[in-house]
Amino acid sequence: MPLTMKGGFNTYEIPIGILMLHTMFPRVRGDIGNAATFPFPVRYRTVRGASPDRVVLGRTDPALLAPFIAAARELESEGVKAITTSCGFLAIFQEELAASVSIPVFASSLMQVPVVARTLNGRQKVGVLTANKSGLTEDHFRGAGWSTSEIPVIVEGLEDKPEFMKTHVGNGMEADFGIIRDEVVGRALEMVERHPEIGAFVFECTNLPPYSRDVALVTGRPVYDIVTLTHMVYTAVKQRCYVCVCDRHRG
Repeated sequence: MPLTMKGGFNTYEIPIGILMLHTMFPRVRGDIGNAATFPFPVRYRTVRGASPDRVVLGRTDPALLAPFIAAARELESEGVKAITTSCGFLAIFQEELAASVSIPVFASSLMQVPVVARTLNGRQKVGVLTANKSGLTEDHFRGAGWSTSEIPVIVEGLEDKPEFMKTHVGNGMEADFGIIRDEVVGRALEMVERHPEIGAFVFECTNLPPYSRDVALVTGRPVYDIVTLTHMVYTAVKQRCYVCVCDRHRG
């Protein structure tokens, strides 16, 4: 039987598309903007003008919705099977982005909070570590599919951590990732010391996964981030082939 395959795209086998903020700061492995973070191909699309201050500081600029939708549609037209973003604050656009395309969209790692909360024992809470606590609102949580009235969480930010802020919010051209690691791990330790009821972490910020392993080791809590969510979605859209007949459905 001949192997047939449908066309319609210029390139193939790129399962995940990533909508990127317009930044220039360095991105170490583990960061969503470093393609070596993933063991599968990803395709990036930068949304021009979407600077960190327009997304993370204060209310996410609603004028950015239209260019994010346009970029999502471009990624879909190029054949990606699912789309994510480089900032968890874009949860506020989740509904509109998902409605604009016909493939799955997961705009924020915060979408994991309801699942993570259900894994805990009822006395424990989810600790949310974010780039900017004051900017993360109920609108963002509702965009991710939940609210604090349904799922109480412990939220802390990194807005007082100078190296993190200089790099990831201030768009610094050089970064000392050793210092950033200490800032992130130190804040996570402070969170569990003040709130021992934290049973797991969800990192809002997509620049934090390089430190997820360290946080998990020093706190003894599991850590969920945009990388764990992207891996989950990848396995859904590119299911492992167990029998050879699957080859006829490749695309």
